[in-house]
Amino acid sequence: MPALACFIDATAALLPPPGYPLAGDFTLPLPLTFSAAAAITDHAATAVQDSNSDWSPSLSNKLFRIDGWGFPYFGVNAAGDISVRPHGSATMSHQEIDLLKVVKKASDPKCCGGLGLQLPLIVRFPDVLKDRLESIHAAFDGAIQSQGYESRYQGVYPVKCNQDRYVVEDIVEFGSAFRFGLEAGSKPELLLAMSCLCKGNRDAFLVCNGFKDSEYISLALIARKMALNTIIVLEQEEELDMVVEISKRLSIRPVIGVRAKLRTKHSGHFGATSGDKGKFGLTTIQILHVVKKLEQSDMLDCLQLLHFHIGSQIPTTELLADGVGEASQIYCELLRLGAQMKVLDIGGGLGIDYDGSKSGDSDLSVAYGLEEYAAAVVHAVKYVCDRRNVKHPVICSESGRAIVSHHSILIFEAIGASTNTAPSLSSIGLQYLAEGLSEEALADYQNISAATLRGEYEACLLYTEQFKKRCVDQFKQGTLAIEQLAAVDGLCDLITETIGAKDPVKKYHMNLSVFTSIPDFWSIDQLFPIVPIHRLDEKPTSRGVLSDLTCDSDGKIDKFIGGESSLPLHELEGHGGYYLGMFLGGAYEEALGGLHNLFGGPSVVRVLQSDGPHGFAVTRAVAGPSCADVLRVMQHEPQLMFETLKHRALEFCGQHDDDSVVDAEGLENSLAQSFDNMPYLVSSTTCCLNALTNNDGFYYCSGDDFSADTVSVATSVAGEDENWSY
Repeated sequence: MPALACFIDATAALLPPPGYPLAGDFTLPLPLTFSAAAAITDHAATAVQDSNSDWSPSLSNKLFRIDGWGFPYFGVNAAGDISVRPHGSATMSHQEIDLLKVVKKASDPKCCGGLGLQLPLIVRFPDVLKDRLESIHAAFDGAIQSQGYESRYQGVYPVKCNQDRYVVEDIVEFGSAFRFGLEAGSKPELLLAMSCLCKGNRDAFLVCNGFKDSEYISLALIARKMALNTIIVLEQEEELDMVVEISKRLSIRPVIGVRAKLRTKHSGHFGATSGDKGKFGLTTIQILHVVKKLEQSDMLDCLQLLHFHIGSQIPTTELLADGVGEASQIYCELLRLGAQMKVLDIGGGLGIDYDGSKSGDSDLSVAYGLEEYAAAVVHAVKYVCDRRNVKHPVICSESGRAIVSHHSILIFEAIGASTNTAPSLSSIGLQYLAEGLSEEALADYQNISAATLRGEYEACLLYTEQFKKRCVDQFKQGTLAIEQLAAVDGLCDLITETIGAKDPVKKYHMNLSVFTSIPDFWSIDQLFPIVPIHRLDEKPTSRGVLSDLTCDSDGKIDKFIGGESSLPLHELEGHGGYYLGMFLGGAYEEALGGLHNLFGGPSVVRVLQSDGPHGFAVTRAVAGPSCADVLRVMQHEPQLMFETLKHRALEFCGQHDDDSVVDAEGLENSLAQSFDNMPYLVSSTTCCLNALTNNDGFYYCSGDDFSADTVSVATSVAGEDENWSY
């Protein structure tokens, strides 16, 4: 480290040795000591440029494991942008969608041809959703045909995974050809499922899970009266009495299922809801009680479905087959006892590969694909039923995570990065070091110099830490001024960086709330693939952790797939935005997100593959919740708040102040705009209306104003019931 030795030697010469009195006026000449370090820096910059010439999108693909977790839906195109293959493996090259172009279309101002939506942004690809449904059905259909299974597969989508209206409606539409249905776990979910299935296949299942009261059961029975193929699944033994009583009162014959508590479970986080200690389901003793009560009520023929759930993210097909085999035995026993069993509902658990490792040893991956999963299920059911000489049941699954995870991408922008670069020598203010330092601190400094000259850099770091600690103690005691402490900090940082011991990880500040948009990371340490969606033809030269906007120390992402504690990232450029995408988050994240710091949900666009010149069409766009929207959720009344603030503005700014560029009318407009804007920061690249001088109002996006060919955005300031004058 010749540069460090040169620096320490030159600086030490400017300080008196321990025990000597300090001179009166002490002024340092401009140091010229780090020329060697500057040359190294220049060489490093040249090396980065050379490395970019050797870099390629394929190397970024490998670096971020995109082929592992993203196949067959995501890749990197020749421009270095993330490309979306909306039809999976069947996607032709001209059908690939450049994700950056979608983000630009959504976020660019209207004057530049964009939609003017503010980030963060969720981009939905219904084509991916359709392909997932078709792929799951094709996997089971292939297993059924190859193994000679004598029944069919008929799945349901558990709406708890993502209750968004258009997601659920798309699933019903896309799944109609193969009787795909819905599963509900609460009364509002049941209501939305009933409504959506009115447009679906009449044979599609409506599976009613979750804890139930009389109103829930009444709704389910009414759904059956409306010719919806409704099945009430008993989660508790006590629910049966209500089903029997209400069905007789309404004269509606129910179809009943029971959820069994299996002994089979897996040991990961998601297996905690399974096994005989699980939250839901009936034990074998309780199942026998149900059979007896139904027989006594002359309703045993109503029992037609057996449901179980091993746990989400089942890691291996061996564990899957074990659980399905156990449940198949219970199914056969119920038939033996006189129930008219027809359906075996294997629940959820079809996992996805979040980290691309294809491993069964963690909650982030699974050691199988769709075909292996379906084959294991069909084989396990067929094996037991054939041995028991039982007719093969209809196989139903509730694979929500596997259906919706891939179709939704969360896009967010880096708005800055905290640098770990040490200050330049000329900016440290070394003159302050000669004033007020204790003899012990000066001795530490001399030890730093001696250790450096000897090349003992571990000792140098030890003395540097000790030197800094003594100075901090002096500052706490009031014997060291803040200018001196800043000089000490700068000096120590420079020494640490030059030795190479400084943490190279930067903190990238994201226009995002982790608690709102990625709650599973905060709550259960669920990891998702996070990747820059552009500049992937450049080599990432930094490593960083992601920090969100919230006033909470937990509002950060510092764990990434592959066991990494930081993410390879690019240096932020002075122009344009730096966009990152969180992938495979289409399940649960939107429903679980909260309002910490009153940051609401993201804007949303729905994008279809198109054969037009741009390759895609935005068929729906909705701006994220405004500040007024999130305030209403917490029982505030934004219109009254606005009126209060408007009167305050008139009171204190009623007369124009020559010294102010803002008058009362301008403040009023600014306040109104603040209520209407999203809570997130406005990007420097976004063209904003100047509310202080312009009263044109705001652009709002309504899904009803969008079509596949033309995207138009409503220009109303507020709804008819919120006619705020500004």
